[in-house]
Amino acid sequence: QVQLVESGGGSVQAGGTLRLSCARFGYIISSISMAWFRQAPGKEREGVAAIDHDGRTRYADSVKGRFTISQDNAKNSLYLLMNSLKPEDTAMYYCAADYRNPAQSALSYEYKYWGQGTQVTVSS
Repeated sequence: QVQLVESGGGSVQAGGTLRLSCARFGYIISSISMAWFRQAPGKEREGVAAIDHDGRTRYADSVKGRFTISQDNAKNSLYLLMNSLKPEDTAMYYCAADYRNPAQSALSYEYKYWGQGTQVTVSS
């Protein structure tokens, strides 16, 4: 069983920066794949960024060049650095994990483990 806890959300003005963190608890193996998703009210859940067990990253077109996903396996932590934030980035952000490697489907895969989310609000 894997538990995920997000932190680092908040309210910022357009153009600002936030860094989200996701702490992992429980039995973790090195092959775990992880991702960040977001969901705004009335909208579908959207895959934002993903990183597989080899460190390969994938990004949604809407955040490419602005967001950076990374992980520190020694600390059992996942991060999302969000630069040049836009009001359109406002959403609840969730981290997700799975022992299966979804590869090219990483931004749409149905991950097994999910956190409770952290709110990001970007004002204009």
